[in-house]
Amino acid sequence: MQIDTYLPITQAKAKLLDVVRDIHDKDSTIAITKNGVPETVMLSMEQYESIRETLAILADEDVMTQLRTSIKEEKDGKSFVDLEDIA
Repeated sequence: MQIDTYLPITQAKAKLLDVVRDIHDKDSTIAITKNGVPETVMLSMEQYESIRETLAILADEDVMTQLRTSIKEEKDGKSFVDLEDIA
């Protein structure tokens, strides 16, 4: 994820509704700056939830072990069962 726009806090305050609309409509990520230094980031709720979900997966040792095992098996050419074949 990259920052799409850097916006001084005074402009963000004056244009908050427009900033929120831009984030929603364009799925933008906006850094709010104070004295030219990025201080905070605004992003859509969807992006935020996606980041939290990704962090939860990365923090789960069991899931990461299963993922690493699956990646290794795929690289080694092991065949997988198609989910449609199970049902």
